[in-house]
Amino acid sequence: MSDETKPGLKSPLRRKLLMGMAALPAVSMLGRPAFADVPATSAVNTTGLAVTDSEVTVGILHSVTGTMAISETGSVEAEKLAIEQINAAGGVLGRKIKFIQEDGASDWPTFAEKAKKLLVNDKCAAVMGCWTSASRKAVLPVFEQYNGMLYYPTFYEGLEQSKNVIYTGQEATQQIIAGLDWVNKTKGAKSFYLLGSDYIWPRTSNKIARKHIENHLQGCKVVGEEYFPLGSTQFNSVINKIKLTKPDVIYAIIVGGSNVAFYKQLKAAGIDLSKQTLLTISVTEDEIDGIGGENIAGAYACMKYFQSLDNPNNKTFVPAFKKMWGEKTVIGDVTQAAYLGPWLWKLTVEKAQSFDIDKIAAASPGVEFKGAPEGYVRIHENHHLWSKTRVGRAKADGQYELIYETADLVEPDPFPKGYQ
Repeated sequence: MSDETKPGLKSPLRRKLLMGMAALPAVSMLGRPAFADVPATSAVNTTGLAVTDSEVTVGILHSVTGTMAISETGSVEAEKLAIEQINAAGGVLGRKIKFIQEDGASDWPTFAEKAKKLLVNDKCAAVMGCWTSASRKAVLPVFEQYNGMLYYPTFYEGLEQSKNVIYTGQEATQQIIAGLDWVNKTKGAKSFYLLGSDYIWPRTSNKIARKHIENHLQGCKVVGEEYFPLGSTQFNSVINKIKLTKPDVIYAIIVGGSNVAFYKQLKAAGIDLSKQTLLTISVTEDEIDGIGGENIAGAYACMKYFQSLDNPNNKTFVPAFKKMWGEKTVIGDVTQAAYLGPWLWKLTVEKAQSFDIDKIAAASPGVEFKGAPEGYVRIHENHHLWSKTRVGRAKADGQYELIYETADLVEPDPFPKGYQ
């Protein structure tokens, strides 16, 4: 059975990705200016990018097949929605956005190969893409070598900064450290069992988590730590260990389709998440769509966005997303962060009055998107975003109930002292 047809992966929805744009959004966030006073292509494109007098080409690079499709599908949908809205509002410097989509296929060498195609062959002015840190690490040398610009949407471990990447998700201080502080303070948690998929992000994130638990949370300890290959579906052994050690918190960084098996097996083993605290930084509404809300109800997630956020921007965004992709479609943290990419790129190009990568990189700090569904974001000098930290509790209906958020935007710090 292929990953596309496994139960829980919503194969009809996944297949829609290959069908292109389905519908126009109901509302454009920036109005509908006319295509007037379009600057000359020779003035705004001095490096041979795919920019004409009427079009600019960007790339979309995510997994729509393999174990990561359950997570990355939403990113593709969000980026296409943003592009459609931007085009409806007049485009970028008077040019409509055309996209070329490639499938990373949940395989890191494939991501690198497709990234090179998009930059070298297709000469994309920007690329929206990747989910896992492994895929980002695979493409980073390509973007730096060929001087491309990547808008990367996933919360991640930090410890990275590049002129050629805008990180629209959260880094460790905004999510890992903040979430552990919250669960220690509000739940009195002292013992933690760390779980993760076996690649860069979960391992590095848990390394940071362990340092914070052992060195910064008084009287706290890690009672277990285990990793599983991507796509794993057998978790009964570690669940038995969890039942024996009885940690105050299960700290779970399992990604992709493996989440479906993990949470179903937790419930089958009699672990009640309304009584056993579980904190995840990897399960968004997109994954719950496959897991089933009844299998994860009661768990906590530390993210910056939940579909249920009550603000005017989100009340516009959610209906527009559902109009394009279907009423049953859900929207998770990374999906929202992916939506930010095309908008931030547009705003930066217009600030720089150029599509040239070096000019965009220099113009990025200080660019703000007031229409962000999460509320408001601004690009820091380190190419990460100022954003809020939030904690939600999973409900049986597949949504998160917001139970905590920071009062102010949290400054990104991808290289926190003492955690490297």
